[in-house]
Amino acid sequence: MPNIARNKFVIVGGASLLGSHIAEQLLDGGASEVVLFDNLSLGSTEHLDSMLADQRCSFVRGDMIRLNELMDPFEGASGVFAVAGFLGAPMTANPWMGLDVNVRGVQNVYEAARVRGVKKVIFSSSVGVYGATGNDPASDETPLRWQTLSPGVILYCTSKIMGEALGRAYKEKYGLDFLALRYSSLYGERQHKRALDATRLVQAYEQVRAGERPVIEGDGSLGLDYIYVGDVARANLMAMESSASGEGFNISSGTNTSLSRMIELIIEECGANLEPEYRDAAAGANQVSAREGFARDRARELIGWEPQVSIEQGVARLVRWFDQSHADADKQAQAA
Repeated sequence: MPNIARNKFVIVGGASLLGSHIAEQLLDGGASEVVLFDNLSLGSTEHLDSMLADQRCSFVRGDMIRLNELMDPFEGASGVFAVAGFLGAPMTANPWMGLDVNVRGVQNVYEAARVRGVKKVIFSSSVGVYGATGNDPASDETPLRWQTLSPGVILYCTSKIMGEALGRAYKEKYGLDFLALRYSSLYGERQHKRALDATRLVQAYEQVRAGERPVIEGDGSLGLDYIYVGDVARANLMAMESSASGEGFNISSGTNTSLSRMIELIIEECGANLEPEYRDAAAGANQVSAREGFARDRARELIGWEPQVSIEQGVARLVRWFDQSHADADKQAQAA
């Protein structure tokens, strides 16, 4: 399997939250070349300056739903990280485009990898492949429970299953190695607002820094399996270098943290003395996110991965990044 050092890698979705962290770790790991491929429909190059300052790193603007645009960046690559994809909310708003990206776009990644002789593809899947899980930690064999989900979320969940199935098909037919990593709720530096879980954290920070009580919909007991993005990026690199192939497994903390606890940590890190304001949740607002922790035994068995950053450490890093981002924006505004 490809070693990180002295090899070229392409990150499809390289301007994203996770893609940028994978890029950082690839460069730190001695990769000879890192190509950030992104159409910038949801991301931007704003936070990529430090990476692009490294001569080994380059940015290519392109779209994964156009197969020809993948061919040149994939030339000479040892491995590809397929990170780009529609989440549940965008899928609901535009299912036509969402399916194009999450199914045909992913198939294009595998096809371009096959043509260009790429050794391995790491596909960013999701614990959404389990749908509405029950009270027990979801194992890697938990079946999809879709009946109670909204149509857009069903499309999202099943599109990730199709992405994994396409990976298996390319391995069986062409020998292309691949692994599917099923992430729980990502958070960390360069946090965006495109996922419901992330939006809650961003809004809470902004409210606290404005001196306002952070608003929590519901009673705050909703538990999610939050996983720090740096740990997820490290899992991607370990998966690339591992001998494991043709598998899908969870990349998660394995432990739930309530929304109230997350907001409490943000308040503490901001040094504020505020109490959250609880409001009635909108009907159906929590139907997708009401999940228990996700078992991560097979990640340890197959690639030797376990999370290293605690929820307290991760939230502290997130708040520091928010603060720095706001300070930088203020400086730019004053200089303008």
